[in-house]
Amino acid sequence: MVEHASQTICVIIAAKNAAETIGIAIQSALNEAHVSEVVVVDDGSTDKTADVARRSDDRSGRLTVVSFDQNRGPSAARNHAIAISTAPLIGILDADDFFFPGRFAPMLAEDGWDLIADNIAFIYEPSEFIRPERFETRARSMSLTEFVEGNISKRGVKRGETGFMKPVMSRAFLDAHGLRYDENMRFGEDYDFYARALAKGARYKVIEHCGYGAIVRQDSLSGRHRTDDLRKFYEADDALLADPALSEEERAVIVRHRDHTRDRYELRAFLDIKSQAGNGAAIRRLLSHPQVLPAVATGIFLDKLDLLRARSSKPQAQPVGMRYLLPGIPAAQK
Repeated sequence: MVEHASQTICVIIAAKNAAETIGIAIQSALNEAHVSEVVVVDDGSTDKTADVARRSDDRSGRLTVVSFDQNRGPSAARNHAIAISTAPLIGILDADDFFFPGRFAPMLAEDGWDLIADNIAFIYEPSEFIRPERFETRARSMSLTEFVEGNISKRGVKRGETGFMKPVMSRAFLDAHGLRYDENMRFGEDYDFYARALAKGARYKVIEHCGYGAIVRQDSLSGRHRTDDLRKFYEADDALLADPALSEEERAVIVRHRDHTRDRYELRAFLDIKSQAGNGAAIRRLLSHPQVLPAVATGIFLDKLDLLRARSSKPQAQPVGMRYLLPGIPAAQK
């Protein structure tokens, strides 16, 4: 018998000011036969998120909606949902995304995993009738090294980090290793959570079948992170590097990811000081922290180069339709 075939799923939705989209997200989760619980945590919203969520109830007894009086961040919201739910499997759904029908069946048909993720369709033009391409399942394992490597972004390349994936997770594995989201992080918390799970020996499988629809929005929370969020992000890598069980290869790629994130932080910190206190204060920071000069100088140079290229090239049309996180073989081809 397949290990997780008969287990049910709790879908967790952390939501802040998501009244316009939360109904679709909840409906897509409740439509899934494998889902026994949907827990919505209204994270200090100032709109009607909680009211819309409650109106989305299908009367099956599976929906729970709780509200925080103040915003505590997605990590705290998810940890609370984990604490008050009981299903043996846990899935995360962002409040402005949705599941395509039948998402979980191909995942639960796989054996030998503690986390399993599927393909994601990044959708630029939401439509009631949109459907993903049907790909063969093609399961493979993902190592800690591959996961971290896949989260080092590259200039000029559309974002496709493996940290975007929304795996279904075994509650038993999370509980056995005391794994919960870091509530001090409001950016990169998914990457940190999955990386720590992999460092604890999690078996992470990935299939190319697409069951998750991610709406691409210019004003997404991940695009509005603060400078201090970047500091906490690279410090999470430092904490991970303290694990003596890491291999040399794992340690090397985590160092690369940390340094990449730290360089972004140093540039943002310099620009913040320049904006708030002037050029003199920014220069004094560089003189007192000369080790950050290469990161700041390189970042400024590349930003200006990108700006020059943008001004000299033809305006690019806005993306249309959708693209996929993972390449896949259409199911009709053998």
